[in-house]
Amino acid sequence: MNRIYKTILLVLTLSVSVFCANAQNKSYITNHKLMAGILSAQYGIPAPVILSIAAIESSGGAAPTARVLNNHFGMVGKNSFVNHKGKKSRYKQYSNELASYVDFCRVISRKHFYKKLKDNTNCTAWVKAISRCGYSEQPAQWEQKVFSVLTTLKQEPVLGLVSFASR
Repeated sequence: MNRIYKTILLVLTLSVSVFCANAQNKSYITNHKLMAGILSAQYGIPAPVILSIAAIESSGGAAPTARVLNNHFGMVGKNSFVNHKGKKSRYKQYSNELASYVDFCRVISRKHFYKKLKDNTNCTAWVKAISRCGYSEQPAQWEQKVFSVLTTLKQEPVLGLVSFASR
């Protein structure tokens, strides 16, 4: 009986966590979709891809790297921040969110797959290409997280994003 109780409690806890993460990601996406749309038009990277990666890498804007360093994509680089333990983060610091978004697009635009995918709206192809180029230290798990956010975007037409190819 005790084991069943623990299992039910675990399932409920995970369900609440997923619900809260989805709500936070939706709010984050709503607040950043205009910026992603403008950069999408400029760089030819689909806005849903930009937003999904930002939502995952910044935990919907709640991660310390997003809040303190304005780093919404987990980009590694220099920063001037020293935490209360005297340690520096390995993540790059930006002056604002826009600078983080622009840097992400610039980095992606220098990848070998970019010319082939530029202006292609197939989000699956973009995510797989970004994953294969070493963007994440855990590519399979990262892809699944990004695809999960993309699926949420696909089911939420109210967010007003361009349509994209399904997985």
